[in-house]
Amino acid sequence: MSRLANLWEETAVPSPAVELLDGGARTDVLVVGAGYLGLSAALHIAEAGGEAVVLEADAPGYGASGRNGGQLIPGLKYDPDEIEASLGRERGERLWRFAGGTADFVFALVERLGLRAEARRTAWIQGVHSEKAAKLARSRAEQWQRRGADVAYVGAQEAERLIGSRAYVGAFVDRRAGRLQPLSYVRELARAAIAAGARIHGGSRVVSLDRQGSGWRATTATGAQVVAGKVLLCANAYSDGLFPELPRSIVAATSLQIATEPLPEALRSAVLPGGEVLSDTRKVIRYWRLDDTGRLLMGGRGPYREPGPESDWAHLARAVPALYPALRGIAFSHRWGGRVAIHPDYWPRLHEVRSGVLAAIGCQGRGIGWQTAMGAELARLARDAAHEPILPISPIKPIPFSPLKRFGFAAALTTMRALDRLGLS
Repeated sequence: MSRLANLWEETAVPSPAVELLDGGARTDVLVVGAGYLGLSAALHIAEAGGEAVVLEADAPGYGASGRNGGQLIPGLKYDPDEIEASLGRERGERLWRFAGGTADFVFALVERLGLRAEARRTAWIQGVHSEKAAKLARSRAEQWQRRGADVAYVGAQEAERLIGSRAYVGAFVDRRAGRLQPLSYVRELARAAIAAGARIHGGSRVVSLDRQGSGWRATTATGAQVVAGKVLLCANAYSDGLFPELPRSIVAATSLQIATEPLPEALRSAVLPGGEVLSDTRKVIRYWRLDDTGRLLMGGRGPYREPGPESDWAHLARAVPALYPALRGIAFSHRWGGRVAIHPDYWPRLHEVRSGVLAAIGCQGRGIGWQTAMGAELARLARDAAHEPILPISPIKPIPFSPLKRFGFAAALTTMRALDRLGLS
């Protein structure tokens, strides 16, 4: 089908030089992880005049930040009424306003800093696969419209026109959204953070965090050390190794993608002809878009492990002609994947893992905007302990029988696929 290669790595802007940490360093704030969250935090700390050191196990964007679909989707899995019911009117409104503005936050950052990331304003279309899902999508549109958002629910005929496929009974359309080259964006965030004064070190995996007086001492795999007053854990699904309770609290699901060669113009105009991005309402989600060269990128769930054999991606290859019969027989040139952090209740979390150690984890398919905006929140918390964060700081709750979640995930995936096929999800 294709070679095991991440398309974004072939088309991204060059990465800034981030040398291995050698020896020792001191800083106000240590950031662990150089994805959207960690780099946004470091950038905003440095811009406010603080000191930040970022330690990354590999290179900026190595994890989900450099492997996602490049869809910039505002909001959360939950709609405004549910958020207010869960957190109370005042705090709930503060959260849905924040979540609804995350795409705006990214576009403002791109413009202010001149980030080269192929960022485009375009609608997010959520394809509605069943009448049950349509009821929820209509409610979602009504709730956001009541709050002034540029969203709509459309029926099957308009959904077909927008998507180019008859696969859906309707669609939720959010015009606050957009798309970008995800690896270019994270590399440009790194470049901007360095220019602002942050220090970023690649190939510097943190293997231990120990108390050092009133602060913390981080030791890397090479023995180099950083002493910091506060620590921000920003590794999301790659948060294993330092505090064992953190990875036990999430499902580190695999998200896979395949890409075609650039489509001929006649076929290109038949797939999301307005340049939108799409994900659907199925329990086992599918998501896709065209990139700036006209390649179709199709994504979805993978096995609960690092992807390996070509068969892991076969369901995505089958989905393409099912959605777009004119693409039957099209060749796929790339395939790749990575891990994403999901909480069983689909809420993102903010934890104080230990005194002076904060972790933001989980973004439920909205990582580009949510993590960038949350990075600014973490930066503010690191500077001002009195700041009331947008999410309440909550205790870490390991998933029951966490060592068995690999088997539970596989069983749940089978069940959800059956519900999707029967239109019951």
